[in-house]
This record gives sequence, structure tokens and C-alpha cells, in this order.
Amino acid sequence: MINTQENSNNAEWTEVIGPKKGLFDINLMELWRYRDLILLFVKRDLLAQYKQTILGPLWFFIQPLFTTLIFMFVFNRIARIPTDNVNPILFYLSGITLWNYFADCFNKTSNTFVANAGVFGKVYFPRLASPVSIVISNLAKLAIQVVLFLVVMSYLIFTQGLSIHINLSILLLPYLIFIMAVLGLGAGIIFSSLTTKYRDLSFLLQFGIQLMMYATPIIYPLSFTQGNMRTLISLNPITSIIETFRYSFFGIGQFDLMPLLYTSIFSFIVLGLGIIIFNQVEKSFMDTV
Repeated sequence: MINTQENSNNAEWTEVIGPKKGLFDINLMELWRYRDLILLFVKRDLLAQYKQTILGPLWFFIQPLFTTLIFMFVFNRIARIPTDNVNPILFYLSGITLWNYFADCFNKTSNTFVANAGVFGKVYFPRLASPVSIVISNLAKLAIQVVLFLVVMSYLIFTQGLSIHINLSILLLPYLIFIMAVLGLGAGIIFSSLTTKYRDLSFLLQFGIQLMMYATPIIYPLSFTQGNMRTLISLNPITSIIETFRYSFFGIGQFDLMPLLYTSIFSFIVLGLGIIIFNQVEKSFMDTV
């Protein structure tokens, strides 16, 4: 006769799921073990985003182009805001391309708990896998829009003889994207954790992101600002990323390693704080969501 109790006691478990107790009880290596699930989430996000639309992925091109044209008409033609002698199309498109990536990461990760409550309540997997997959899937949209920016720039060079001053700082582009991803993920999961109890924050975020864009040198160069206003805008961590990107292609704007260092430190602090808060909220969010 087989002693099932003895056999079960001698069995070696491959996975033990237990409650998280401490404030810093965070297992980031678990994300790597669930990398296949993250890739499935990425594929889901890419396929579902424009699945029932007529134009589909063409919206990746249409959105930045239309926004650029509107900015040109309003801010360049009517408001006469200078672009530091950079072609207005390229000036606005360069800012919009990077800003869209950060804003998408921030907006979509900020809804993690509310949007995935049904799945989180039924199946176990590291909850951070969901916002991380959003940041990765948004890279596809960013890549398409960067290609669009390069195509428009090449067209203007060959048709209008546009002068471009590309320099070695362009090698920092992957790092700039990485820092934006870190900042967008960190800020997003902080808001996601807080909105489980305070739903008003979701309404604040909707127009808060739009207002933040005007506090970033997207429609104007940093050189257009002076005094306290320039200091305030320089404290925006996205400012140094936009300015470095423009300097890499046009040779204009502010390029300084200190603002980039500030942005890097700020972004990692936000991410660390976000992971800690997210880790604590995920234990009990089903009671409040």
C-alpha cells in the first residue's frame, strides 16, 4: 500500500507562492522567469491596440504628422515662437516623437491595477509584468515614429538642401529612451497604486499630462525661456532628454551631462519608490479596487 502522505512530504516543490511581508520584499528576478508571459502581453498590446480600426498601424504615422502640422500653424505661424533656426517640421516632430513615448508609458501603466483587476484576482504572476510589458510594447510605436522622423528629415535634406549637424551625442539615443522608459514606468506605477483608493487621481492625470507637455520644451526651445521660468522648466526631467535629442541632430539646444545625470538619478528614484509602493498595494488592492 502506498503512503501518499509520506510521498507528498518528500516531494520537492518547484514553486512556492507566499505572501509578501516586508516593505522591501521584492523579487525582481521573478520578472525574468516570467519573460515568456511578458512577451505574450507585449504581443497582445500590439495586436489589440488597433485591431478594430480601419487604418490600423497607419495611426502611428498619422498622429505625429497631424500634431506637427497643428503645432506649426498655431505656434510657429500665429504665435511666432522661434525654433532656434531649425526647420519647424523637424523641430516639432522631434519633440512629439519622444514625448509621445513617455506619455504613453505614463498613461497606460497608471491604469495597471484597475484595468487588470479581473486577471490579478484569478491567476498568480508577478504584477509588475503588466506595466513592464506596456513599456516594451510602446517601443514598437516609438521605433516607427523615429523612422518617420528620419524619413522626413532625409526628404527635407534632398529636396530643400536642409543643413543638418549630426554629432557624436547621437550615440546617447538608446540611453535617452531607456531613461524615459524608467521614468514613465516609475511614475505610472505610483499613480496606479494610488488610484486603487483615490480614483480622482485618474481624472487629474488625464489633463495633468497635457499640462506637463507645455512645461517641456516641445513647442519652444529652452533658449526661449529666461530667469526663473527657465530654471523651473530645466527641473523637468524630460527637458534634458528633449534638448539632448535635438542637439544630436541639429547641433542646437542644451547639451550638458549634469542635467542628464539629474534626470537619471530622478528617474531611478521614482522607479524605486514606485516599485516599493506597487509591491505594498498589490497585497490588498482587491479589497479596494
